[in-house]
Amino acid sequence: MKKLNTRIPNTRIQRQKRLTILDAALEVFSKNGFRGSTIDQIANQAGISKPNILYYYSSKQEIHKELIERLMEKWLTPLEALSEGGDPISEIRLYIKRKLEMARDFPRQSRLFNNEILQGAPHIIDLLDGELKNLVDKKAKIISKWMKEGRLAKVDPYHLIFSIWATTQHYADFDVQVCAVLGKEKAINKRFERAQKHLDLLFVRALRVK
Repeated sequence: MKKLNTRIPNTRIQRQKRLTILDAALEVFSKNGFRGSTIDQIANQAGISKPNILYYYSSKQEIHKELIERLMEKWLTPLEALSEGGDPISEIRLYIKRKLEMARDFPRQSRLFNNEILQGAPHIIDLLDGELKNLVDKKAKIISKWMKEGRLAKVDPYHLIFSIWATTQHYADFDVQVCAVLGKEKAINKRFERAQKHLDLLFVRALRVK
């Protein structure tokens, strides 16, 4: 899926320079969205001149495209790991854990994705309609199979996946709100552990066959 910029020779220094640009762009895009971001902002964030940025990338569209491609590759990994051969409850719990870890470790990427979706997904609609949909269809069939076998309570498998996305990504996209409500004492270093325990309880109770 990932098609990295190949216009520039791929030396170690140039790879590092592109990574610096991408990290700066991630910071800018995740705060301002695609429309509100400029090459000048990315250059200032990276500490690199605008002409130097444009030596590596022809436009902010090209930078954004590479960020989104890298993001989607990372974003699909937890769902891809959900295994038909595993215990259904354990697999769901592990998926929730991986999604929460991503919310904890990659909040800027989550906000980048959220901004893209709020704009109508103009840069990733083909990926959503294609690779993401195909993967969700595949995993929904596995979840449906577990339900037919009586190993999970019957719920809509698609909306189960959507619910996991919504509850886990909340802790990245609304982290300021979460911390404000919990207060510093409760929020620092503990909110993701507590979220995992709560979501474990919530989803296990909903999915366990009575």
